[in-house]
Amino acid sequence: RSCNAACLGCISAEQEGGTTASHDRIAFVPTAAEVAEVALTHARRVKRAVVSFGQGCEGEPLSNPSLLLESIERIRREDKEVCINLNSNASRPEVVSALFAAGLSSLRVSLNSLREPLYTAYFRPRNYAFSDVQRSIEAAEKASGFVSLNYFVFPGVTDQGEELHSLEALLDQRAVDMIQWRNLNV
Repeated sequence: RSCNAACLGCISAEQEGGTTASHDRIAFVPTAAEVAEVALTHARRVKRAVVSFGQGCEGEPLSNPSLLLESIERIRREDKEVCINLNSNASRPEVVSALFAAGLSSLRVSLNSLREPLYTAYFRPRNYAFSDVQRSIEAAEKASGFVSLNYFVFPGVTDQGEELHSLEALLDQRAVDMIQWRNLNV
């Protein structure tokens, strides 16, 4: 329900200047038992099931690490095969490491830029820095997790040569498995 970023154009929280959110965040925090029940019900019904924490602009899942950790442990006790994904701003590398140790399968990191000043200008992080995001990607890689980037495309930013060089540098350093290009509508 909460978030440690104040992204420009957040669609689930009031913005400075009175811009109204387009949808509301969940009004309650489920228990780990409830999360596991929903995840396992889904996993039992489909082949190659994927369950996922955080779908973007609904708050940051890493804001509640104990819920994530206990939920993953409960799911893994009953299902060793289900893919457990985390969609995140990747702000807490120590939590990301612990989640992979508990059985997290994949991490999708939302980014608007791979240049720290532009990242910070959009995400407006609270109590984390761009270096934490980079360390979370490294933690996922060390855990042999699947790493994808939820890379927001914005003309004048992602089409600059400097941005392309920053992306190439990341891909040279880290084992990124997939990039999902998304239009950033601000």
